Amino acid sequence: MKIGFIGLGNVGGKLAESLFRNQFDLIVHDLDNAVIDDFKSKGVNIANSAGELTKEADVIITCLPTPKICEDVMIGKNGILENISKDKIWIEMSTTDQKEVIRLGKLIREKGAIPIEAPVSGGCHRAASGNIAIFVGGERKTFEKILPVLTCMGKKILHIGELGSASILKVITNYLASVHLAALGEAWTIAKKHNLNLKKTYDGIKISSGNSFVHETESQVILNGSYNINFTMDLVEKDMSLFNKLSKDLDINLEIAPFVLDIFKDAKEKFGSRAWSSMVVKRLEDKYGINFREKGFPDELVDDEPEDKGREV
Repeated sequence: MKIGFIGLGNVGGKLAESLFRNQFDLIVHDLDNAVIDDFKSKGVNIANSAGELTKEADVIITCLPTPKICEDVMIGKNGILENISKDKIWIEMSTTDQKEVIRLGKLIREKGAIPIEAPVSGGCHRAASGNIAIFVGGERKTFEKILPVLTCMGKKILHIGELGSASILKVITNYLASVHLAALGEAWTIAKKHNLNLKKTYDGIKISSGNSFVHETESQVILNGSYNINFTMDLVEKDMSLFNKLSKDLDINLEIAPFVLDIFKDAKEKFGSRAWSSMVVKRLEDKYGINFREKGFPDELVDDEPEDKGREV
């Protein structure tokens, strides 16, 4: 089985590396020549276009930053749709719009190929170790066919349901992560203003009912001062906007989400669209003339769990 991977950004690149590390026959494509050169130096096969990759691969994986970019790769000149053939499988691993996944999936089926979605959750550090979580939407028989591929990229694989269902869940989880990140900024501000020991505060939150995955990970690089979470402001805005769109499609008036989205928009305006998303807390640091620095925390997250064969949960 030859695997084609399109989109070698932070998470996508780590997922592709996991496939290569697990000795899959891999071919990759990306517009970033530096990234491509790095993969080429490792002995990975390179495609000059999405179309060339699609012709050569049995399974085509896309992991791209926005729905618009994915659309361009899918239906643009010399793209996936123009070159995909019967019984090939397209796996969409991007965080994207549910309706767009369904629309593109329909076009894939019309070509006799098979669509499935598999967005990931857990951060770039877990993508690097092969321990990330993967949500899957699509036909069960296709899920079972590509499960050996997914278990070499992620540790816990969850089949959600029909095509589009995994995209909804992924957007929900990213929304919850963004809410807690914004809340952590306020929590750290109160702790700092009360002169609490921030190392003990970190440990206290970690063992309490206030703990979360976001605290255990992002608080570390916030306290270090690097803020390096390998996820940027523009991506949070995209994901939060997708969540708000889901609510509007259902005629549900959200209360918390619009405020949190405004907070991140303000942070993006202050620090730039490509600033690390965890810098949202810096709004409060700057406003109150404080910082959350504490010794002993890493400048970048590394997954300390050993790489293990993934499984369905």
